[in-house]
Amino acid sequence: MTKGIFIVLDGPDGCGKTTQATRLVRKIQERTGHHPMHLRDPGGTHAGEKIRAILLDPELNLSTGMEVFLFMASRAQLVEQILAPALLEGKVVVCERWISSTIAYQGVAGGFGADKVAEIGKHATGGLVPDLLLVLDVPQEVATTRMQRSKDRIERKGKDYHGLVREGFSATLKLFPKSALIDATRQEEAVGDDIWARVEKLL
Repeated sequence: MTKGIFIVLDGPDGCGKTTQATRLVRKIQERTGHHPMHLRDPGGTHAGEKIRAILLDPELNLSTGMEVFLFMASRAQLVEQILAPALLEGKVVVCERWISSTIAYQGVAGGFGADKVAEIGKHATGGLVPDLLLVLDVPQEVATTRMQRSKDRIERKGKDYHGLVREGFSATLKLFPKSALIDATRQEEAVGDDIWARVEKLL
């Protein structure tokens, strides 16, 4: 490869992003010999992980606007410190969440505005767009049954909020032309095979 490939897995909480990202990284390595970089957003850098802790702290009361700018601050650091250099070196990068999440959660569900989030995101990331955005789609009731752990601050927002999040991810597909919706209600292997069929074309 002469340039890197940037792949994003996104979707509502409980959709299986981490499971599928881990599976995808392993499969890319097995099939191509490349060693993909696996990142999470927010996070991925020392500063980003501290911002992540603030964003997810259940004891904090953050405005939607503050959420947007904290997410973007973490992203800006991730792009400059890790992501852009990796792509320039020709690496494959698999990232859990991206601007698509902020559009769905804060832009649509939080009422900040999808277009406003997208515009701020362009400045924060230097206009970096995924080569492929895959949104793992699950109904809210399915996602809830999968989350057998303590919920973070954003996960604790109400049922109505998370219902709008799913609608928000549908909106992201219109803003990212190289994107696809994946039915994540199926068995893990079936979802993984669907993801791989789309990723394989890029490699």
